[in-house]
Amino acid sequence: MSAPVTARRSAGWFLRRALLALNLLVLCWLLWIFGHVLAWRWINPAETAFMEEQLERLQDQNPDAELRHQWVEYDRISPNIKRALIASEDAKFLDHDGFDWEAIQLAWEKNRKQGRIVAGGSTISQQLAKNLFLSSKRSPLRKAEEAVITVMLEALLDKQRIFEIYLNVIEWGNGVFGVEAAARHYYKTGASGLGVSQSARLAAMVPNPRYFDKNRNDRKLLRKAAIIQRRMPYADIP
Repeated sequence: MSAPVTARRSAGWFLRRALLALNLLVLCWLLWIFGHVLAWRWINPAETAFMEEQLERLQDQNPDAELRHQWVEYDRISPNIKRALIASEDAKFLDHDGFDWEAIQLAWEKNRKQGRIVAGGSTISQQLAKNLFLSSKRSPLRKAEEAVITVMLEALLDKQRIFEIYLNVIEWGNGVFGVEAAARHYYKTGASGLGVSQSARLAAMVPNPRYFDKNRNDRKLLRKAAIIQRRMPYADIP
């Protein structure tokens, strides 16, 4: 057998082995995600990828830094903040299967016109998938991972449980995570005591929470909060 033929066969063997190893890695990752999401039907997540990322950032500045986060049950969260977040982030939350295709199309057209990413079109389920498992960096691979995790969340958890976890883990300021910590940080009250205007302001902060933590009277924030407050009576919550 000639050397070129032997080399081609060896290269093909290594390629098949590499593809098999890659497939096994992907399968293990999927099973790991599946196991976590399934467990969260009954167990509350202790931390998320976003929390770990932000804690590392804070501890680079101060080794003693800690996150502000306290889990609160769904029934102990004010309906006002629930309506505000639905109105602000995902008006079709109860109707879609994890993806709002119309919002995605609108975001794509807006980004194309601007020549850069200015809109996301992500649903609450997609945002939760990103917060739980992924980093804040944007890339096509991360969006694909986000889509896979979103499908699992929607398949294994009901809407109320997805929303409960979302309310308790999203970032709301510099080291502030979850609605209970946010309510105490900004308004010195618990999640159950949030009023209409307070909830609208908190919902308006979600897209850029660390900036708005430092700029609480930003005009864009106030305008968006006013829009959210007008939409809140029409928001359907789980």
